[in-house]
Amino acid sequence: MQIGRAQAQAARQTGSAGARAAPLMARSGAPVGRRRSVACGAASAPAPVESIKGIRPDTEKAIAAAVDNCLTATHLPLPGRRQGKVRDTYDLGDRVVIVTTDRQSAFDRLLASIPFKGQVLNQTAAWWFGQTRGIVPNALLSTPDPNVSVMKKCAVFPVEFVVRGFMTGSTDTSLWTHYNNGARSYCGNDFPDGMRKNQRLDKNVITPTTKAEDHDEPITPSEIISRGLMSAADWEAASRAALALFEFGQQEAAKRGLLLVDTKYEFGKDADGNIMLIDEIHTPDSSRYWLADSYGARHAAGQEPENIDKEFLRLWFRERCDPYKDEVLPEAPRELVVELSRRYVHLYERITGCDFVPPPEGEPVAARIERALAGLGLGLGLGLK
Repeated sequence: MQIGRAQAQAARQTGSAGARAAPLMARSGAPVGRRRSVACGAASAPAPVESIKGIRPDTEKAIAAAVDNCLTATHLPLPGRRQGKVRDTYDLGDRVVIVTTDRQSAFDRLLASIPFKGQVLNQTAAWWFGQTRGIVPNALLSTPDPNVSVMKKCAVFPVEFVVRGFMTGSTDTSLWTHYNNGARSYCGNDFPDGMRKNQRLDKNVITPTTKAEDHDEPITPSEIISRGLMSAADWEAASRAALALFEFGQQEAAKRGLLLVDTKYEFGKDADGNIMLIDEIHTPDSSRYWLADSYGARHAAGQEPENIDKEFLRLWFRERCDPYKDEVLPEAPRELVVELSRRYVHLYERITGCDFVPPPEGEPVAARIERALAGLGLGLGLGLK
């Protein structure tokens, strides 16, 4: 029983749970964001990236200073270490400790390391988990550190619930890629002729995927049930929860001038058989967000929407290589890395209404996490260095 994609992938990637002790590669930590009274309102050619506005000078300075000091890996003296694409997971039996790093993946590849990305993802997910407990229970127990979540361990359904509100995407599993290649039925959903990229769908749909080797494979609900991946009752309950979560997310995003375009959820069952939301929710890694006020005009003009997620990084690589086939990929330039960090911070502040608090300089990340985990009563004698 493991929780989320990080553990499932890591079993293939890292093998033994007993990873050798090594320094955390990293930066210092930070307290959680402080409340604000009001929420917050580039790459090289051929496609310049407009810089997001509204980042405070102290955060700008911290991002620039952290480019070469990202949190790329952890080796805590905890049992059951598994390394996923973004998260390092430690299995404590009935709980898991999940450290969200600054690793940036897309196209099933590691593309770069983004300053403060892990903190943004962890704190954004924690905010959404708190907002959605009335829709479906979730596995989050605590966030003792800006990059760390402790979760109840669940038996994970081997299915990702991808919920979409728009005809878009740039990956091989995206709705637009399949539609543009002639498909009019995808994952059990039918679509009419004549749709354009980035067009809003008539209704939100689920396009589930299951893991095949190290990449996602589209699958229909009937196939999920016939293959025994989920029971019909569990599928119905989880899919209802996914659509309800997405509708709530869209409503909250709209209040902040954003369009929640699509996202993915993962679910599992706890020891009592309750279906739980796990992993993450509505983060800029798991979701696409567009700026609502410019969407209509840009779509009418055939332009890509303004986004504040990792899609512009995907597009940058798509314009320069085939990220699925090329063995060696171009290195993401510094200005692109900085801009993605700025966008992640902006989204966190815009969604939560909290100031992002950059990590204070000086404290080693290992010491920070030791201090945070010491209060959990794990009885493991961490002794981090």
